[in-house]
Amino acid sequence: MAQDPAFTWLREGAGFLELDVRVAPRSSRDAVLGVHDGALKIALSAPPVDGEANAALVAFFAKALRVPKSAVVLVRGERSRNKTLRIADVDRRAVESLVVRTT
Repeated sequence: MAQDPAFTWLREGAGFLELDVRVAPRSSRDAVLGVHDGALKIALSAPPVDGEANAALVAFFAKALRVPKSAVVLVRGERSRNKTLRIADVDRRAVESLVVRTT
């Protein structure tokens, strides 16, 4: 199956999805801002200090996708605004709908 070019930031694995995200910390609220430069842009109110933004990112996706926090793992970008998340046992359409709701 060919991948939709609008969702190049989203990849499927065996029992998980990987997402490329770009975080905007210290925002006024937590929100999906859309797709920018090949990544899903996420605004987080948490500051990028002592892992607070990373923890907020995990909590944001867990809540938005109704999965436990343990299902959301930061696999790349611990100290960068560009990150890769791996989310277990989640439907691709649920992740895609996060973007659709924001546009």
